[in-house]
Amino acid sequence: MLTIIIPCYNEEEAIPLFFEAVEAQKSEMDTSFEYIFVNDGSKDQTLKEIRRLVAQFDYVHFIDFSRNFGKEAAMYAGLQNASGEFVTIMDVDLQDPPELLPQMLKMLEANSELDCVGTRRVTRDGESATRSFLARTFYKLMDKISDAQLVDGARDFRMMRRQMVDAILSLTEYNRFSKGLFTWVGFKTEYLTYRNRERIAGQTSWSLKQLFNYSVQGITDFSDLPLSIATYMGMVSCIVAILSIIVIVLRTLIFGDPTDGWPSLASIILLLGGIQLLCIGIIGKYVGKIYLETKNRPIYIIKDTDIK
Repeated sequence: MLTIIIPCYNEEEAIPLFFEAVEAQKSEMDTSFEYIFVNDGSKDQTLKEIRRLVAQFDYVHFIDFSRNFGKEAAMYAGLQNASGEFVTIMDVDLQDPPELLPQMLKMLEANSELDCVGTRRVTRDGESATRSFLARTFYKLMDKISDAQLVDGARDFRMMRRQMVDAILSLTEYNRFSKGLFTWVGFKTEYLTYRNRERIAGQTSWSLKQLFNYSVQGITDFSDLPLSIATYMGMVSCIVAILSIIVIVLRTLIFGDPTDGWPSLASIILLLGGIQLLCIGIIGKYVGKIYLETKNRPIYIIKDTDIK
């Protein structure tokens, strides 16, 4: 069985188009399907569209969250409830090409040592230049500073064996960055490439600010480099301050005690104060993550589901 996990947030227009496109691939795949639609607190008729499919097809299931918990929570909920030997995650907007599914399954069936077939975009057509630049910069940065080696353009769209899914589910952390978790657990993965596609319907819920915050989460989840930077900045500030004191003392002994230089002194104080606040902010980001983890809150709360 192949379980397809579909996180949904305000996707009422895309759901029937997505289901039709994926169903069209069945004839090329010698396996049964299981759909798990996860309604992540949608405010439109997404749940109604999902329930319509559930009523028509016994292999379509749904999970309805009590509120919006985010895509990471939706993917985790889907993985926890997937029963297939193979599991894949897809965006409902058809930016993840369904026609790759038969090839992904054939690759896994043909090579018993292969655990996952991922996908990556080789172009970013349709995206703004700023968004594309920031995305590429993020992948390059993560590749250098973390132990989770991300592939540029990699998507959440991938097909995994049950063993890899179980390994991901064993990571129960509250602050989740799945792109990093997929690589951190290891397992042999090969990637299929494709050109970027536009959404089939609706509007993206990911703003530039949300993507930036998601990137910061990924960096702080898989690297302690920001903490090291804060330490280095503190050391440099101390060295500069000591040198400044030596210069001031020598100047006073040689030239007396002039009273000028207040603007420069005020600037130095503001600079050092800003560095201190920046370092405190970096440390606070990590402390905040620790605080959320120690609360041991559930990653999501289910309001309704047809999965027994």
